[in-house]
Amino acid sequence: MAGHQLIDAAVTDLARHLPADVVDELADGLTETYLRHLSTGLDPDAAAGAAIAEFGEPHVVIAAFVRQSPGRRAAQALVASGPAVGGCWAVAMITGHAWNWPVPAPVRLALGLGFLTVVTALALAATARHSYRRTRIAGAAGLGLMTLDATVLVGAAVLALTFTWPLAIATAASLTRLVLTARAVPRLLTG
Repeated sequence: MAGHQLIDAAVTDLARHLPADVVDELADGLTETYLRHLSTGLDPDAAAGAAIAEFGEPHVVIAAFVRQSPGRRAAQALVASGPAVGGCWAVAMITGHAWNWPVPAPVRLALGLGFLTVVTALALAATARHSYRRTRIAGAAGLGLMTLDATVLVGAAVLALTFTWPLAIATAASLTRLVLTARAVPRLLTG
């Protein structure tokens, strides 16, 4: 810490909202900016105020990091692609008379609840504005989405009586999303 209460308070505020490695980088930059202003002859209070003004108020810096977070961007992409993939499955299920498939009611309920949970988690991550931690929900939601896609793919392969072109399109859409999500999830869980 730089030793001035304004700088220390800004770093503490950043630390409550951002990952530690990011805060370390920001604290170094803020401290260097503060020391540079001190070296120009400003008194400590003016130097701290000038450093924060130049660097950005903590809420502005936090919002910028949240906007650019990998979790938020991935969640936005998954939310945006969801209706298209869901629409493919809706057409495939309707044309395949999925209501006649021998799927027990508890399994249907579990899939529905899983779907609602994943969509809610993705929506929370995609709409985060001030909480970097909230964007990290996207990693767990991505795992849930992969599980749902895999379950639907296996279920359709086992239960569908005929392989139709709508089922082929829905399968391709889910497989594509599954692969892309699998590539993103490790980064989301560690970032």
